[in-house]
Amino acid sequence: MGDGVTAIIIGVLGLAIGFGLGFLIRRYLVQDKIGKQQQRAQQQLEQAEKKASEIVLAAKDETLEIRNAAEKELQRRRSALRREEERLQRRREKVDQRQERLEQREVSLNKRQSALDKKQNQIESLQQEQMAALERVAGLSREEAKEELLATVEEESRNDMARVIRQVEAEAKEEADTRARKILTYAIQRMASEHVAEMTVSTVPLSSDDMKGRIIGRGGRNIRAFEKAAGVDVVVDDTPEAVTISCFDPVRREVARRAMERLVVDGRIHPARIEKIIADSRKEVERLVREEGERAAYEAGVPGLHPEILKLLGQLKFRTSYGQNQHAHAVEVAKLAAMMAEELGADAKLARIAGLLHDIGKAVDFETEGTHAKIGAEICRRYGVPEAVVNCIESHHHEAEPNSLEAIIIEAADAISGARPGARRESLDLYLKRIHALEDIARSFKGVAESYALQAGREIRIIVRPDEIDDLATIRLSKDIASTIEEGMEYPGQIKVTVIREVRAEELAK
Repeated sequence: MGDGVTAIIIGVLGLAIGFGLGFLIRRYLVQDKIGKQQQRAQQQLEQAEKKASEIVLAAKDETLEIRNAAEKELQRRRSALRREEERLQRRREKVDQRQERLEQREVSLNKRQSALDKKQNQIESLQQEQMAALERVAGLSREEAKEELLATVEEESRNDMARVIRQVEAEAKEEADTRARKILTYAIQRMASEHVAEMTVSTVPLSSDDMKGRIIGRGGRNIRAFEKAAGVDVVVDDTPEAVTISCFDPVRREVARRAMERLVVDGRIHPARIEKIIADSRKEVERLVREEGERAAYEAGVPGLHPEILKLLGQLKFRTSYGQNQHAHAVEVAKLAAMMAEELGADAKLARIAGLLHDIGKAVDFETEGTHAKIGAEICRRYGVPEAVVNCIESHHHEAEPNSLEAIIIEAADAISGARPGARRESLDLYLKRIHALEDIARSFKGVAESYALQAGREIRIIVRPDEIDDLATIRLSKDIASTIEEGMEYPGQIKVTVIREVRAEELAK
């Protein structure tokens, strides 16, 4: 038992000694490690101090360099400022010298101005003396002489102005007339067609006046049946051995004329027969209308028209204007317009179509409100005619603005066809009224002494009073009269306005 305790004590002592040795060893190791770390830290500290010292030295060197550079720049700027101050000083001295010279010159100018003022006063005095002497010699005051001089200059200027205006107008007219005459002559020479003048009232000749009784019938039943079926008025008393058929619709009038001729030839005139003959004549005229519309399109070279438009073209066969057949007129305008368009480099196809259709509204203008140009344009627009053609139709009587050269060509071709000699005719009363109206318009202007209508109303010649109208006013008067005629009269073609101013001087030799 004693050995066991001893062993335990020895074990405990061994453990204590082991712990102590371990603690000492561990402490030594820790102190060694701490020493090494302190040594390493000391080395790093020394390196940092060395590096900081180097940085401080570099910063001092850089600062020194910057300071030296700043001092050099400052020195350069100071030198520049000194040079600028010296330059400004020289300029200031020059400005002072110039100011002195200007002051000296101003003094000199003042002296010269004083001398000039004295001379000007002397000149004005001499001028006043000379003007007074001239007024005494001429017997006119200064204002009167000035007015007379201005009047003379104004008169000479007006004469020169009138001469220049006449010269410019003459040159322009000569050039335009030459070109237009060439084109129109070429077109008219290539165009030749027959023209038949037709009246708006149809007359059917009778073999004897006895036939009138058969046409009237018992109690007027035959003539009433005829007028009702045909839609026309029949006049049997105005002319011997003839019956007159009147109707605003040219197609109905043609149907009635054909039916009356067949009844007169046949001799069997009664209501039932009248209705049958009128129905047959209506079918015959409708067929003729279609054929004439197709013929017009073929002669004008315009294919592909709508059937309704061809029908209206055919109806123009029975429509006249101032005695001119509108069917032939439409074909003629189409050919003239195409020729003129070819000469001017315009669209000949468009001009041909528009020329053929330009008066198509006249086929129905008696039953539709509006002018034939507006009516025709609406009809063509309804049946798909190109808008360019519609504009030509609508503008050929200035009822719309022309949008193309072809529209102007259509207007010119229409005027040529209607205004050429023999194309149209007027009644004597209308002709005389137009002639008198033409002369009255000219006489209504101030300064007109006489006016004469010449060449069947194609020219108006006006004689003015020379003491009231000068050369420049003569030109203005011709333009004003022409404008008044255009606004206040309706006439085919053109009217030439000629104003004559003649000055005569008379003196008796004694």
